[in-house]
Amino acid sequence: MPTFESFPLPDAGEGLTEAEIVQWHVAVGDRVTVNQTIVEIETAKSLVELPSPWTGVVAEILVPEGTTVEVGTPIVVVDTDPDGAAAPAAPAPAATSAAAAAPSVQDGADAGSGAVLVGYGTAEHASVRRPRRAAPSASPSAPAAGSAVAPAGSSSGGVVAPAPVPARAPVGTAAPAPESSRGPAVVLAKPPVRKLARDLGVDLTSIVPTGPGGLVTREDVVAQAERADARELATYANDTDDDRPWLAQGSVTSDGRQTRVPVRSVRKRTAEAMVASAFSAPHVTVFHTVDVTRTMRLVERLRADRDFKDVRVTPLLVAMKALLIAIDRHPQINASWDDAAQEIVYKHYVNLGIAAATPRGLMVPNIKDAHRATLLQLAESLAGLTQLARTGKTPPAHMQDGTITITNVGVFGIDTGTPILNPGEAAILAFGAIREQPWVHKGKIKKRWVTQLALSVDHRLVDGELASRVLADVAAVLHEPGQALVWI
Repeated sequence: MPTFESFPLPDAGEGLTEAEIVQWHVAVGDRVTVNQTIVEIETAKSLVELPSPWTGVVAEILVPEGTTVEVGTPIVVVDTDPDGAAAPAAPAPAATSAAAAAPSVQDGADAGSGAVLVGYGTAEHASVRRPRRAAPSASPSAPAAGSAVAPAGSSSGGVVAPAPVPARAPVGTAAPAPESSRGPAVVLAKPPVRKLARDLGVDLTSIVPTGPGGLVTREDVVAQAERADARELATYANDTDDDRPWLAQGSVTSDGRQTRVPVRSVRKRTAEAMVASAFSAPHVTVFHTVDVTRTMRLVERLRADRDFKDVRVTPLLVAMKALLIAIDRHPQINASWDDAAQEIVYKHYVNLGIAAATPRGLMVPNIKDAHRATLLQLAESLAGLTQLARTGKTPPAHMQDGTITITNVGVFGIDTGTPILNPGEAAILAFGAIREQPWVHKGKIKKRWVTQLALSVDHRLVDGELASRVLADVAAVLHEPGQALVWI
């Protein structure tokens, strides 16, 4: 017989409490198998595909796309025995007495609470009374509406039938307006214009007509559609077909001047994390401007090296290695503040986070045990993390347990900034744009490649001296990559 199993939203990892249903890959009536992807959800950290735990037929989808639900909420019902025999119908109970066969008024009040077919409801019992309304009277002495009126009757107690009363409008409906106050019943528009309005999703009644005699023209419809259209103002190079601009999830106001986008998932979690970090950890930022001409030459050599032919080599790769070397020389920078235990936790490993701006919001995946990786391995890991972040499919585990972060603001042409710490970390390095500019080199003004670095730290556990030494070491390696051979 049919066996229905409800599938509750599982914890996608790391204790997340809610997720948004992004896209269903099945519909009611579809057959599914174990481990077949049935739905795509977006947590506060990434997109996750959920597999079916059963084989069967989708009986009901309980949560529509775009809805945020808590972990444990049933989202779909699957019939795991769709080909089984139907369940036998339960026999109707026999009436025990004439009194049971004819329910009383009290019984009828509860009759609507029995089991019924979904969508059909219960029948309203005949004993339900309609609100009484007094008949209108022209006589000044007539009783007011709603007052009790004693019926005239004979000596034997007979009751005279009440006079018919006008039918009342259903509760909650407004009385019809006088004919003279109503607007035009029909919008004047030609059939092609009406079809255009339907295609563009424009309500003809919302248009102020400009045609002769109040006729809605094609230009009126197009202009209204343009005013209410959400323009795709932000797109990114190499976006996939699944990526949507930041306005796509919003709703446009009636005048077309605003688009309101709900704060969900990644953006919501980012906002919460940044507020918590900014107002719990006292930030201090130190800056350094450095000549990186030799780093640029190293990047060119690496791009020509056959070992690096399958990976993308950028100055960011050298900055990552420079930071790892600085951490090795000053391991106390690789720590976190445990406020509950009132302890400083020093990490003996480096999970290097790379802040990535994506259409879904800011993500900070990290390279696990980056301190053990070679330059080539760092390049390969960076390429993999970047690709996953751009598609929004970074697994939650890749964004957990980061120890220190780099944010590459230079890719946007920005010189530097004061980055906010990733929660649970003691430092974040901002790597600025590299520009050719005049620079004093060996006592002469020459054209050199120059960049600016900014290191923000949690001043509860990182003093200004430590922050300055770490940033100075990063700058030294970027200025002269050969310095790394001395310190490694």
